[in-house]
Amino acid sequence: MAALHFQDFLPLIAHKRGRHGLLLELCNGFRLLMDRRKGLITLDSLRTNSALLGVQDFTRDDLLCMIAKADLDGDGALSLLEFCVLMFRLSPDLMQRSSFWLHRPPQPHLPTSSS
Repeated sequence: MAALHFQDFLPLIAHKRGRHGLLLELCNGFRLLMDRRKGLITLDSLRTNSALLGVQDFTRDDLLCMIAKADLDGDGALSLLEFCVLMFRLSPDLMQRSSFWLHRPPQPHLPTSSS
């Protein structure tokens, strides 16, 4: 049996839970790693939670490099948006399917009028 990496699971989550469920899971992952006071994934929060990712042996420079790869605004931390963009980038299958989401956004569930 081949080892699975997290990018193998994102398409599965999207398939099983739908777009909304995938976004909720990404938000949950972000909240697990973020600094509660700042609402961002910082170097310190990543170091504190590195065992959750299996990167507890990474050096400070390794973790800084991870953040820098996804830090779109250059503030040295990851916002929820930057985290989600990173997760999509790391999942080639999800990247290919994401164009479908851009062309067919989720439809809001509006209550029907009874009158």
